[in-house]
Parts: sequence; structure tokens; C-alpha cells
Amino acid sequence: MAKEKALLIDIKRCIGCLSCETACKQLHGFSTDPEPVLSDTAFTVVEARGEKFVRKLCMHCDDPACASACPVGAISKTSLGPVVYNADKCIGCRYCMLACPYQVPKYQWTKLAPFVKKCDLCTDRVKAGKPTACAEACPVQATVFGDRDELINEAWSRIRSDSSYVPHIWGVEELGGGSVLFVSDVPFEKLGFKPAPNGNQTMPSLTESALGDSPKVVIMGGTILSALYWVTQRRREVALAEAEEKSAINRIKGERS
Repeated sequence: MAKEKALLIDIKRCIGCLSCETACKQLHGFSTDPEPVLSDTAFTVVEARGEKFVRKLCMHCDDPACASACPVGAISKTSLGPVVYNADKCIGCRYCMLACPYQVPKYQWTKLAPFVKKCDLCTDRVKAGKPTACAEACPVQATVFGDRDELINEAWSRIRSDSSYVPHIWGVEELGGGSVLFVSDVPFEKLGFKPAPNGNQTMPSLTESALGDSPKVVIMGGTILSALYWVTQRRREVALAEAEEKSAINRIKGERS
């Protein structure tokens, strides 16, 4: 059985070169111009926090709130670690955006047929046995990709060998843990890391009991969501068809002129 993969991000080592940002954008065919915050064309950004640099990206939670909130199963956690998005199932409700405690998923507001976009931990590369693009591009091993258990050991090794590190690996337990881990030589709260509500209890577990007592709502909701799915998919098909038609007309006009 394949082991869960993860990223280890060492804030002490990060030099703010933005190589991770650029590699991610190049992989997805986006403009490589830096962006200050996460967007539908920036799946990871590097924020300056004083003299330190902190990467922002999907945390790929072990029990992701986005997947729990999605009523049609468009988001799921894979055995290899990535939390992935299936555009074919998405109905555009954007509940995932509301549920994510890290405010990671972004919507393509300017697209005719919009989808939710976020880091997928380079799932295709991971399946092929390759590291993530960001880890491969990092020149100082501030971002390292590998087996999660091995990265946890590597993180503790760095902490024990250098007393300047905070004796904590952020991401192992926070909100149930995930596949993105951080070590730092500055207290995490000073770098914008917020303490998890209700300790390290996962976000989905906070709503399980309420959802479990609402079978009628779930049944009715399923019917409504099925209809919404059909309508959403139909709108996307029509929008894409119209865009293709306009493109063809403009092309013909251009050829005649």
C-alpha cells in the first residue's frame, strides 16, 4: 500500500525567492507574475512576515472540511495525501470555500464556465512518483516532498539539531493534521498561524451530530442538489458552446477581412 505523501516547509530556510510560486504557475500554464494572495491562478503564495517568509497553500487536511461540506462529493482526500477536486461533479455551490478554515479554495469568477481551483499537491506528478513542482524548484530545501512519516522524522531531526527552532511541527495535529507540515525558528502565532478552534478537533467533526439529526433535510437536499447539478452542467455546456460559436464567427470575419 502506498504511503501518504506530504510537504515539509522550513520557514527558517526559506529565502523568499518565489521559485515555488513560479514553478506552480508554470506547471498549470498561468502567468508567472507574482500575486499577493491565493487566487484561481495562484495556488501557492509566499508572504513576508517581518524578516521571514511563509508559504500559503492548501493544507491537504486528513479530514478536510471542504470535502465534508461538498454535497456532491466533488472534493475528496486520496490515499496518497492530496485533497483533489472533480470538476465534473461540481455544482458551483461554493460550500467548500465557506467551510475551509484556511480560506484556500477560489472560484473562477471571470470564467464563462467557472470551477473551484486550488493546489492539488501535484497529484498527477505524485502518482507518477515525482515530487511536487514547488519542492523540486526550491533551491535551499525549504520545501521538501516525501513520505509523511519520514518528513515528520526529518522535521524533528532539524529541531533537535538546532535549538533555534520552535519545538513543534505545525500541521501534524492542527485541525486533525494534514499533508503540509511547517517548522520554524519563530513562534507560529507571530507568523500568522492561528490556533485551531476547539483544540485539534477536525472541522467536520464539529458538525457531525447536527447533520446526523437531519435525515429529512438530507433527502430533500439531495433532490434539490441533483436538479442544481443538471442546471449547472447545462449552463456550462451552453456557455462553452456560445463561446466556441463566437470564436468561430470572429475567426471567419478575420479571414474575410
